[in-house]
Amino acid sequence: MFAAYAARIDPDQPLDGLELGERPAPGKRPGWSTITVRAASLNHHDLWSLRGVGLSQDRLPMILGCDAAGIDEDGNEVVLHSVIGQSGHGVGPKEPRSILTERYQGTFAEQVTVPTWNVLPKPKELSFEEAACLPTAWLTAYRMLFTNAGVRPGDSVLVQGAGGGVATAAIVLGKAAGLRVFATSRDETRRQRAVELGALAAYEPGARLPQRVDAVIETVGAATWSHSVKSLRPGGTLVISGATSGDRPSHAELTRIFFLELKVVGSTMGTKDELEDLLAFCATTGVRPVIDEVLPLDRAREGFQRLADGEQFGKIVFRPTE
Repeated sequence: MFAAYAARIDPDQPLDGLELGERPAPGKRPGWSTITVRAASLNHHDLWSLRGVGLSQDRLPMILGCDAAGIDEDGNEVVLHSVIGQSGHGVGPKEPRSILTERYQGTFAEQVTVPTWNVLPKPKELSFEEAACLPTAWLTAYRMLFTNAGVRPGDSVLVQGAGGGVATAAIVLGKAAGLRVFATSRDETRRQRAVELGALAAYEPGARLPQRVDAVIETVGAATWSHSVKSLRPGGTLVISGATSGDRPSHAELTRIFFLELKVVGSTMGTKDELEDLLAFCATTGVRPVIDEVLPLDRAREGFQRLADGEQFGKIVFRPTE
């Protein structure tokens, strides 16, 4: 079957390790289901995998892709929860959790096999492309906002780095949940898009906000860390799920953190129950993922390059099968 896969690890030139071509179709395994993939979305996780983060040389070649929506063996339309081993189903209780492609072949292929426990019904209101955007970036944003930041309607939130998948999701979900959302971006066009999606205002990174916020959604890391901490009200919460600009800020702002009793919470992905809640939220409210571009899988390199260059706004989606 045709697939996009990591053939080599290259920390400096990750796309040099990306190959498009034939790979073996998944075999049968007890407690697992084979899904015919209709749509699969691209994440920064896939770029990090090509750099060797979370993916070791001895597991190559590895089909990339965490997220997918498709058709199961009984003809049902489904969405995949991409955290494997969270429950022990299909892998045994002692295996540590992993994100799809760290241990098991991913979704950038015509078929993928996952533990049956990880298969959820796709709401009929969502297209395959929309549903495929939810299990990583949108689930991450959902957990950051509503589980780890604990915000409620009327609260204020700063979303750093508008344009990325998690940041875009946080803006849309926050607006739909009645939050006062502010955003930042280096790019004026992205700032305008953020406002169109529901942010009250969007600023250049580091700009002073009109008010201190209840929570900050942080995925950028070192470049925005100090601004994130300084933007919080006393007792506020900074939730971080990524560090695309690096994980070593020049100023940790420790004095401000302890003096103002700020909370810093790490967040990774989300649970199957949270994904079910997110799917229902989108189906009932009309909220839909922001899709930057849909490409056939044989043009996957274009999508990877667009993500690597930071040119996308929202999610890039591949169609392995029609």
